[in-house]
Amino acid sequence: MSQINNLPTLESWQPLMEACLVQKFQPSFLEVVDESSHHAGHAGASESGLNSHFRVRIASTQFDNMSRVQRHRLVYDSLQEFLDHGLHALAIEFR
Repeated sequence: MSQINNLPTLESWQPLMEACLVQKFQPSFLEVVDESSHHAGHAGASESGLNSHFRVRIASTQFDNMSRVQRHRLVYDSLQEFLDHGLHALAIEFR
């Protein structure tokens, strides 16, 4: 996804992030979880309790024969606009 404009502040970005990852990687498995509410009061937590901390679990043949670092870079790059707009922490698990 590119040119993200006006990301909602009071709605979870989960569906937008999921759509971005589906478009980029055509995953056989994908789970995007907003864990922001578990980090209330911590550094980087948003006042709304949304969109600051996410966990992504993903499987895609596009990650075959790549190192862990290469896979992480691809996912981070695909979600860079969310990071630029306040996503503070992204945990990534590959399946």
